[in-house]
Amino acid sequence: MSVIIMILLIGLLILVHELGHLGAALLFKMKVDKFGIGLPIGPTLWEKKVGDITLVVHAFLFGGYVSFPDDDKESDLPQDSKDRLMNRPIWQRAIVFSAGVGANVLCAFILVLLTAFLWHNMPSGKFETYVSDIVAEKDASVWQSDLKKGDKIIEINGSPADSKYALNLFAMYSASNDGKVDTELVEKNYKELKKINPAFSKDEVIQEGLIVKIPALAQEKPVKLSKNVLNAVELYKDNEVKLSDEQIKLRDRINDEKFMETDGTFSLNDLAFALSDGGKPINIKVLRGNEIVPLKTIYADKEGLIGITIDRKEILIPVTNIKTAFTASWNYLYNETKSMLIVLKQLFTGKIPLKHMHGVVLITKMGGDMISHDGIFYGILLTAVISMNLAILNILPIPALDGGHLLFLVFEKILGKPVDEEIANKIMNVFFTLLILLLVFVLFNDIYVLVKPLFIK
Repeated sequence: MSVIIMILLIGLLILVHELGHLGAALLFKMKVDKFGIGLPIGPTLWEKKVGDITLVVHAFLFGGYVSFPDDDKESDLPQDSKDRLMNRPIWQRAIVFSAGVGANVLCAFILVLLTAFLWHNMPSGKFETYVSDIVAEKDASVWQSDLKKGDKIIEINGSPADSKYALNLFAMYSASNDGKVDTELVEKNYKELKKINPAFSKDEVIQEGLIVKIPALAQEKPVKLSKNVLNAVELYKDNEVKLSDEQIKLRDRINDEKFMETDGTFSLNDLAFALSDGGKPINIKVLRGNEIVPLKTIYADKEGLIGITIDRKEILIPVTNIKTAFTASWNYLYNETKSMLIVLKQLFTGKIPLKHMHGVVLITKMGGDMISHDGIFYGILLTAVISMNLAILNILPIPALDGGHLLFLVFEKILGKPVDEEIANKIMNVFFTLLILLLVFVLFNDIYVLVKPLFIK
């Protein structure tokens, strides 16, 4: 039922977008031939003529359109007819093309405002994280850290622990023996190795059966995560280099002894790399009662886990009157839109790979889960965020999107005449095809993420 509710909410956004275009067209008394929900791919599910407009619902529901006489090559309207969209003033056409985006923005704000009025709360995006239990193996470092049940985690490696997945992210990126090392650390450790093993050169493969002394080594640095990474709008990227397969095998052979017998397969430099891949320290501060307590260093295991269960609660902003409802709604939508723009920038600059790009299938699944676990209001807020996402994407100056139509109007204004219809259609068709391919790619990403856990034992 939660998934069905989410599908209906997303369907509402598509309907609102297209009604924005239709409403603006009817406002200027423009002739509209068709109003379509879905893209004209595959079979038509339903069709009915209401007045002069044909209403159509297509099987491929991910989209919609408003069709004008200009879109029909077989239309018998004269080329100079006022009923043709191309003969209307540029400003009128600009309003029609941008009305869908405006409708989505308005819809987003109304949904958030409605949530504020009905729920009397608004998410702050800030979370409190409490320790529920310690479930690590008895030799894990968390047992020696002085962490206790009920502690509130307030700081990790110098960063506030108030984002939803702060603890998870710090633990994941601090995984022990992750096969990557910092080159500065490797160089420090090599120098220490060289001091007490002066007979060996840096890349010389040490003869089998000799003894190498192991000094006290410099440790890995604590992971530092930016605000964007902690808020899940940017991927974490380190400057570390990967160990070779041979260096990983060497790392796994090393124990805590101060001497090591060689097997004739590694150099002093290889040993420096292997010794530099240990555990990254996680330094946590907790609030216990009214006292801030710094814990002893904790190390995550190879899976990026520290061995505790947590209770996470979002801090809610109370909505007590009309003013706070509007203020909280505006701030919520502003912050979410800002995050979306950051993610979009990361995608365009290649900082977030396309494999992390997802669409309506995964969103529907996540939205359904959110409604089931957190309640309908979180589902409505997610719908509002999706509505803003649709607005932002559609306004981009890409042919086949609303922003592409606006771009052609800009060219028309500059040139003093419309862009050649045949050229414009070819460009639109190319980008429409690319858009469909992108939708298929995103659909594959969504399905892969959903079915992948079924094949992991």
